[in-house]
Amino acid sequence: MRRIFLILAAVVAPVAVFAAMVAADRMFGGPGRGYDYVITVDLPQGDAGLGLPKIEGPMDASRPLVVIDAGHGGKDPGAGTGQIREKTLTLMLAQALRDELLRKGGVRVALTRSDDRYLVLGERSAIARRLGANLFISIHADSTAAESGASGATVYTLSAKGSNEAAEKIAARENAADVVNGVKVADQSDAVSAILVDLSQRETQAKSEAFANLILREGRGRLPFRETAAQSAAFAVLKSPDLPSVLFESGYINNQEDAGRLFSPEGRRAFAEVTAQAIRIYFARSDAQAAPLVLP
Repeated sequence: MRRIFLILAAVVAPVAVFAAMVAADRMFGGPGRGYDYVITVDLPQGDAGLGLPKIEGPMDASRPLVVIDAGHGGKDPGAGTGQIREKTLTLMLAQALRDELLRKGGVRVALTRSDDRYLVLGERSAIARRLGANLFISIHADSTAAESGASGATVYTLSAKGSNEAAEKIAARENAADVVNGVKVADQSDAVSAILVDLSQRETQAKSEAFANLILREGRGRLPFRETAAQSAAFAVLKSPDLPSVLFESGYINNQEDAGRLFSPEGRRAFAEVTAQAIRIYFARSDAQAAPLVLP
C-alpha cells in the first residue's frame, strides 16, 4: 500500500506543481500574459518569397502573359560607354513596351527586372516559366566597331548554330553576361543542350519564329532593321524548351543615329507600338488555332 502511495505521489506531484505554476503565471504575470497575448508572425504572401516579379494587367488568369526581359543590369552594364549604357536603354524600352501593352489592355505583363539589378541568364527565362508565361522577349542593344557603320535592329530566335558568323559572335557576347571575373556563373546542362535537337522543341521553335516574323512585318516602315529576316543563334537566355522566345537587338548603341532614336521618346514609342502590335497579333492567332472546330 505504501508503495502504491509513493508511485501516485511521484506522478501527481509534478502535475500539481505545473498546474500551480500556470495558475500563478495567469494571476500574477506581467501585462500580455495569460489569455491576453497573441503572437503574430508575418508570412510571405504568394510568390513574394520566391522573388518573382509582379504581374500587371487584367486579373483574369486566362489572359495571355508576356514576360519582358530588359537585358543586362547591375554589375553587367552591357554595351556602351559613359551615360549611354545598354542596361539603361533596355530597361527604358522594356517599360515602354509594358506600358503600351497595359494601355491597350487584354494582355498580362511582367518584367524580369524593373530596376538596375543583375540577373544571370538562366534566371531570366526561369522567371518566365515559373510565372507560366505564354511568350518571352529579351530586349538588347548591339554594338560593333565604330568604323563598320552597322545600324538597325535584328530579331533572333534560338538555334544550335548561328544563321551567320555575325549572329554567332553576338550570341557569344550576350552569353558572356554570365561570366564574372572569368568565372561562369552557371553552365547550361547537357539536358538543356539536348533540347536543341529534341522533337518537342520544334513546335516552340516554330512559334518563336512566327513571332519574330510578326515583329519584322509590323515594324516595316516604322523601325530600321539591319536584317530583313529573323536570325538565329545559341542564345542562352532563349533556351526554354516550352516557351516561345525571341531576343530583340533594338539597334546599335554605339551608332549615333540608332542611339539617338532609341533614347528619344518618339523612338521608344515606335519600338513599343510595333512590338506590342506583334504580340497582340501573335496571341490572336494562337487563340484562333486553339479554338475548337464548331460544326453546323
